[in-house]
Amino acid sequence: MRRPTRRLAVPCAAGDRRCEILHRRVHFADAEPTPQSERPARRGPRDRGRLRDPDHVVFARAIEEDRIIVTENADDFRKLAGAVDLHPGLIILPSVARAEAQRLMDLVIAHLLETGGERPQDLLVNSVLAITIDGAIGIDPLP
Repeated sequence: MRRPTRRLAVPCAAGDRRCEILHRRVHFADAEPTPQSERPARRGPRDRGRLRDPDHVVFARAIEEDRIIVTENADDFRKLAGAVDLHPGLIILPSVARAEAQRLMDLVIAHLLETGGERPQDLLVNSVLAITIDGAIGIDPLP
């Protein structure tokens, strides 16, 4: 069942508790966008000295820590997610500069907050969210 595709242009409001929870649940599989000072700290492979870990190690760690995976590496992480019964979700970004990746993540967070009720992160359980460079968002089940 495909969920509708939407376009949003409003980032999440500062101090929104649901937004803070989402930011803590995000695990960047690739080099992550530079966080802004008002956002909660994000923890990805770069922060842990694990930037060169293979994809399967990054994926296993994200599942262990119940973190949503954000990556530009769609093919490999879709395969990994498709091979397990339960995962916290994938967010697929296009390959863009850091500032643009941050803008797209703001749109993703805003979309999840707008459509996800009290626990927006639950929208992504066993799903993949893909966003295009123009901000079009689609969420599909995976596996």
